[in-house]
Amino acid sequence: MPTGDAAAPSIAHGPLESGLAARLLGGLRGVPLWVERRLDLEREQLALWLPVGLGLGVAAWFALPDRAAWIGFLFLASGVAAGLAAFAPEMRVGRAVAVFALAAALGCSIAWWRAERVAAPVLQREQLGKFDGVVESVQPLAAQGLVRVLVAPAAASGLPPRLRINVEQDKVPAGLAPGAALRLRAWLMPPAPPAVPGAYDFARAAWFQGIGGTGRALDVTVTAPPGPQGWRARLADWRQRLSSHIRSSLAGGEGGIAAALATGDQGGIPEEDAEAMRRSGLAHLLSVSGLHLTAVVGAVMLLTLKLLALSPSLALRFRLTVIAAGAGAFAGIAYTLLTGAEVPTIRSCIAAVLILFGIAIGREALTLRLVAVGALIVLLLWPESLAGPSFQMSFAAITALVALHEHPGLRARLAAREEGLAQKAGRALLALVLTGLAVEAALIPIALFHFHRAGLYGAGANIVAIPLTTFLVMPLEALALLFDLVGLGAPFWWLAGKALGLLLGLAHAAATAPGAVALLPAMPSAAFALMVAGGLWICLWRTRWRRWGAVPISVGALWALAVPAPDLLVTGDGRHLALRTTEGGYAILRSRAGDYVRDTLAETAGSDEELTDLETLPGAACSDDSCIAALAAGDRHWRLLATRSTRMITTADLVPACGQADIVVSERRLPAACAPKWLKADRVLLARTGGLAIRLGEQPQVETVASATGGHPWSQFHALAPKPWRGDKRRRPHR
Repeated sequence: MPTGDAAAPSIAHGPLESGLAARLLGGLRGVPLWVERRLDLEREQLALWLPVGLGLGVAAWFALPDRAAWIGFLFLASGVAAGLAAFAPEMRVGRAVAVFALAAALGCSIAWWRAERVAAPVLQREQLGKFDGVVESVQPLAAQGLVRVLVAPAAASGLPPRLRINVEQDKVPAGLAPGAALRLRAWLMPPAPPAVPGAYDFARAAWFQGIGGTGRALDVTVTAPPGPQGWRARLADWRQRLSSHIRSSLAGGEGGIAAALATGDQGGIPEEDAEAMRRSGLAHLLSVSGLHLTAVVGAVMLLTLKLLALSPSLALRFRLTVIAAGAGAFAGIAYTLLTGAEVPTIRSCIAAVLILFGIAIGREALTLRLVAVGALIVLLLWPESLAGPSFQMSFAAITALVALHEHPGLRARLAAREEGLAQKAGRALLALVLTGLAVEAALIPIALFHFHRAGLYGAGANIVAIPLTTFLVMPLEALALLFDLVGLGAPFWWLAGKALGLLLGLAHAAATAPGAVALLPAMPSAAFALMVAGGLWICLWRTRWRRWGAVPISVGALWALAVPAPDLLVTGDGRHLALRTTEGGYAILRSRAGDYVRDTLAETAGSDEELTDLETLPGAACSDDSCIAALAAGDRHWRLLATRSTRMITTADLVPACGQADIVVSERRLPAACAPKWLKADRVLLARTGGLAIRLGEQPQVETVASATGGHPWSQFHALAPKPWRGDKRRRPHR
């Protein structure tokens, strides 16, 4: 029998402790087996996660800050894939995770390669440019009184190879068309980064479009008419003339929407109508996507099938379904080219062609596998589209829709059966309502993340708007264009106008209803990622563990809701700021700020109220050159000093005012003697950080545009954050 130290283990680990340890160890060993059994039940769904892995890698490249982080992610993903392939090749979970990690590494590599491949020179500063160039495309913006021109400057100009120039309507010269040679004098500037954290990043979009600068034309002259045009230029010219013809047949917002449905040109829609469509959740009807392509393809396919079936010999000799599917595919491709072949339309066209191919070979028309293949193709060809709302919204909507209707319980409940007309109508209405709710649930987080607002009545409005657009507006518009060939389209244009009037009336009613719009300040990317991950978990699995997707969705939603609105927003140029008032609204520094600046600041702050003037706040003191205002946050009071003119303020006046302020904001470089108690956001700092979002309290936080853009090739900043609040007495804010 053991004695001494040899007996210690039996004394330290009695029967109870040994049994508990054994059970814990056995439970840990059983986890891989439990996961293995789950994945065996879900083996048909594993392929659906391949585009998710690819998308994770693409998202990681956009989210991570710099080259070192991208390389680290590639090593991590590749290491996970290699390790699991080496040590767990016989387990399904090991193979699945290895393939997922390998797809993530591939996605990060493709996004990085794509960004380097499209690299082109970019303007580094604002300047007045005089140059010759050739027009690549012309986009009329009738509602704004502008024409947007994409110009390729001559090589001798020393400018980037592609510029986007806005020309006022009264300055548009005769003969402005794709292929025309121009001589321009324009005020040019680099592609604009986000004005404040969470705002739209045009610099990123311009980078992947090869646009090296934007500008406003001062003088434009056509020096040579368009020469022999390629098919792209001819198609663009035809699209422009078709849009003009539609707007001449229908006036106002109805004509603008009709042109958008036919050619994808939204420039003729008045801003109040466009805003109503956004607030009501109907804005997706304005951009040519899956809905419009489905209507065109379905109509052509059905018409072809019915016409061919009139011939018994054709019906007996040929598979008419295959011929009709081919005609539908041809119509879909032609419609895609007609509407400009933008990435969202191409994406929808790819999905439509895949569905038609499935119909031709006798497979189910629309499944999650087809959606996954479409997503895979788009991510491989245009990985940058993942970062934009268009890709996210379209694939989220179609994934939610297909997953809902693939659910066995719902499929059984909605299946056709022998029943009365009322029951059939009720079943169809139930399917429509559930579809609308599922799509809205999928789209709301995306809308809140990108636009900081979402229409809460979108599900109800779409129940009416989608059938109205698909089965009434678009067929009437097609008939009107067809009969215009013989000069008899007027009656159909009148009917189409009435139908579009109903659509606009619905949009305005839903947009102005109480509580129509949910508003949220810019949410953390991690919170949005949790909601996306949870949604994919629910949609792509089939067994009961799909319900666990509700956990990350709930955590992400609570996180997003818990983020407080910023107390102060400062644009990257230092000219504009929005200060949170005691009533919860916001006050703006410059009363003459334009609508774009006002909308950007209000949306990013999650406010739907009209911005007031800073000088009207109680206790504010403003002159033509500067403003002083107080802000209460928690139990502290902060003093703000902001300049609002280009006139110099004498050092004798400026230095004491800076010393009494906690925060100083200016669009110009301030002298070193200007030393506020905490933060000096002048031209020097803002050139490094970009716009600021400041949250005050016990531990003030500053979020910068530079931290979001990081070291990506389109970034114009160095990621340098302001010094953190130390809480020491020397820098203590006013109480």
